[in-house]
Amino acid sequence: MGGDKAPGEIVEGCIDAIKEMQGYDIMLLGDVNAIDRIIKKRKFLSPRLKVLHTSEIITNEDIPTKVIKTKKDSSMVVGLKMLKEKKGDVFISAGNTGALSVGSLFLVGRIKGVDRPALAPAIPTKKGPALLIDAGLNTNPKPLNYEQFAKIGTIYMKEMFDLENPTVGLINIGEEHTKGNEIIKQAYSRLSQANINFIGNIEGREIPNGNADIAVCDGFLGNVLLKFLEGVGIFIYDGLKSVYKRNIFSKISVLLVNKALRSFLKRLDYEEYGGIPILGIDGKVIKCHGSSNSKTVKNAIFRAYKYAKSTLLEQIKEEFKGKEAENIGV
Repeated sequence: MGGDKAPGEIVEGCIDAIKEMQGYDIMLLGDVNAIDRIIKKRKFLSPRLKVLHTSEIITNEDIPTKVIKTKKDSSMVVGLKMLKEKKGDVFISAGNTGALSVGSLFLVGRIKGVDRPALAPAIPTKKGPALLIDAGLNTNPKPLNYEQFAKIGTIYMKEMFDLENPTVGLINIGEEHTKGNEIIKQAYSRLSQANINFIGNIEGREIPNGNADIAVCDGFLGNVLLKFLEGVGIFIYDGLKSVYKRNIFSKISVLLVNKALRSFLKRLDYEEYGGIPILGIDGKVIKCHGSSNSKTVKNAIFRAYKYAKSTLLEQIKEEFKGKEAENIGV
């Protein structure tokens, strides 16, 4: 029930996902009457799509730390509890990001040894998808957190994107190791000594070029970068479309480059990447964009299916096994 276009686009995306791919069932949580109206309108009937009624809705105006405790029959709280109780393999939501993050942490719990969970979106680059971590949960991380983000991101890119030895870059205002504030300098030192493929500092302009498979930063910078990249993608997408529609000659010329142009525009489209995983918690949670349409939801489900089948959680647990005591006060 969360998101700017819920429940309509959410339900539509689920129906499309079931039609296009086998191998999973979907449980929709929310107002059963509203959901059923959409399903009937699509004239869709499948035992793979089930509905569980919840009576409350978490809005974007709700205070995350309070609403998780007060709206216990919301789709978000019910879904996270189902995930904790192993009644589902992965939970997807387009709702309140803060509430989902707080709920994931307190209802599902973090992996032992992981100090702070992180949002980790895949972003388009010249060389293929890269991981931006953190993108919104930790605005004031410690040097330890940067190291953990890099390690978690490395495991994620190996498992989900089949990269054998993904490169890790620390986002900074310059490439020199002396750049940045004291926290960033300490983070650089920790990353240099970690068992990862660390390539040093990277500047913002290097990210779209794909100079690093994993770009590590604090949540404030990451969130600004993510939304800026989304905006640039939309700007280029709309700009190219307007150019090719300008006159008869431009319309004819687009026919000559149509395939290549569509491929390029697809790489810029954040809807192709579906949702963003919250990594570091002891469960598989994917956050969809608040303005997600049916296409975004469908792609999030496809990504969730691969995520659910992966051994990602087990690998992260193994990496951080016995690390909790070591991280106290670091």
